[in-house]
Amino acid sequence: MDLISIGEAARKLGVNASALRYYEERGLVRPYTRRGGRRMYGEEEMRRLAFIQIAQGLELSLDAASAVLNEPSEQWRKAMREQIAALEKLIARARGAQDFLRHAVDCPADHPVRECSYMIEILDRLVAGVTFEQLAAEHGYPGSDGPGMTVSAAPVPPEA
Repeated sequence: MDLISIGEAARKLGVNASALRYYEERGLVRPYTRRGGRRMYGEEEMRRLAFIQIAQGLELSLDAASAVLNEPSEQWRKAMREQIAALEKLIARARGAQDFLRHAVDCPADHPVRECSYMIEILDRLVAGVTFEQLAAEHGYPGSDGPGMTVSAAPVPPEA
C-alpha cells in the first residue's frame, strides 16, 4: 500500500481529519511519516485506525482500544475480559427489561400495574425494600445463576 495523506485516510474511514489528529494526541496512532508537513499513513497505521473505528462502532472506549493497540498481551487481554464482562451484564439487563416489557404487552389485563398479579408481586417487593439487583438475580439476570424469568400471561380478573 502506498502512503496516503491524513485527508485521504479520513475519507476512507468516514471520519474528520481532526479525529485522526485526536487519536494521535491520545497515542493510538502515529503517522508513518510527514511530507511537506502533512501526516502520511501506511498500511499498519490504517489498520490501527480501522481497529479504532470498529471499537468505537461497538461503543468501546478509546482506553480499551488503546490497551489492545499499545499494551502487552497480558494487560490488553485483561482489559478485554473486563469489557466482555460489562457487555454480558448489559445484555442480561436488556433481556430482563425485554421480558418484563413483553409480559406487560402480552398480559391480558387492561392495566398490568393494577391488575396483573405477576407485576403487582414484583412492584410490591420493590416497595417492601427488595432491591432491583436482588429481583434480577432471582430471575437469572446480571451476575446471577438463578433460573430464567418466566412470564405467564394468564388472565387476572380486575379487583372490584
